[in-house]
Amino acid sequence: MHNIEKIGQRFWYITPVSETDRPILGMVKGDLKTLMIDAGNSKVHAQIFINELSKQQVPKPDMVVLTHWHWDHTFGLSALSDTISISSGQTKKEMEKLVGLSWSDAALDERVKQGTEIEFCAKAIKAEYSNHRDITISLPQLTFKDQLEIDLGGVICIIQHVGGDHAADSVVVYIKEEKILFLGDCLYSDIFSAKRNYTIKETLQLLEQLDAFDADTYVLSHWKPISKEEYQYEASTLRAIANFTELFKGDKQKVIQEYGKQAGRELTEDELGTIEEFINGY
Repeated sequence: MHNIEKIGQRFWYITPVSETDRPILGMVKGDLKTLMIDAGNSKVHAQIFINELSKQQVPKPDMVVLTHWHWDHTFGLSALSDTISISSGQTKKEMEKLVGLSWSDAALDERVKQGTEIEFCAKAIKAEYSNHRDITISLPQLTFKDQLEIDLGGVICIIQHVGGDHAADSVVVYIKEEKILFLGDCLYSDIFSAKRNYTIKETLQLLEQLDAFDADTYVLSHWKPISKEEYQYEASTLRAIANFTELFKGDKQKVIQEYGKQAGRELTEDELGTIEEFINGY
């Protein structure tokens, strides 16, 4: 079940749905233009968001920016034919590889078998498109390389490529006047390898880039908006585990022991899972 929430004066978002892997979508309303963040995992997903916002007098988006190429953030783009679509050049190149693919159950199962698709995504696509498999890959119209700044009138959005293990093309959207940083999936691990993993170099580089933004609210696409304090806790956890993984050369037990000593308590399942993913990536 979706909810529409508002943060500050100019930002709305739709809550995620885990069963069909629908991520958070964002909308920034300026005095002149409106920017949507991510296109959703289907036409239905995108249209629900736009229709619900219209009830709150939020106009349809003039532009939509994609945070990365993964299906759950891009398959709804075909519903936004009257909207200028924007992505990094890397994102468009990755999406081009999807054009012409079949999305039937048999085709998905075959790609899982071949290792070019993962079971998690195939299952979610089947659930999202259980009745009509009407998937059209629409490609973004405008691309940029490193950074793009958009003035919507009274509010500026800075779109910055940051990369990361989850998707090398990941970008974040900084809503300057609202001090909101839309992270997309950039903080998540690589889910497409044989074992989910984080790498030390990518994680530390990513966190350094995110430190440059003066944000009070951070939006993680498959979770929720979190405060600066909550983000800093998450970031410090990733940074500490990355550093211990490097220090102990991927020795899992030593990393658990040392991080537990630093925390001064028993580690949570999430922390143990993160350690496992760093060991996988070492």
